[in-house]
Amino acid sequence: MQTILQGNRTKNWFQKILIGEKRMSLNDPLANAFSKIESYENLGRKTVELIPSSKLLKNILTILNELGYVGSFEEVDDSRGGKITLNLIGKVNKCGVIKPRFHCKFDDFEKYEKRYLPAKGFGVIFISTSQGLMIHSSSKEKKIGGKLIAYCY
Repeated sequence: MQTILQGNRTKNWFQKILIGEKRMSLNDPLANAFSKIESYENLGRKTVELIPSSKLLKNILTILNELGYVGSFEEVDDSRGGKITLNLIGKVNKCGVIKPRFHCKFDDFEKYEKRYLPAKGFGVIFISTSQGLMIHSSSKEKKIGGKLIAYCY
């Protein structure tokens, strides 16, 4: 591992990041939130703090709460962009964002279901449409296409 000389002490770069001397920028807050949710689910934790919060993240968590994948969440407004405290119930197996955000017609959902979900009718794909954020099954019923955002099962 690479070491950094600092005065009389040597620290490796990973320890320096952990103790907060070097801050890393967040390129995609939604991807960071999903990876944190997935890792905390695998560890068996009951709560997770997602920093920073966004309207898209709140909408996705609301839909996941309605579908029964996650528990309730609470938004705390601090001066740094807010944070969300999410209660986990242990039902998320895998979740992630879809990059690049493919544009998809309502006829093409079958292809992306095969790519991102393990079985037909198992899990959800989030789609940003002209009528707002929705899951792939409801956009199939309304015959609306949009951009693929994320998946969860």
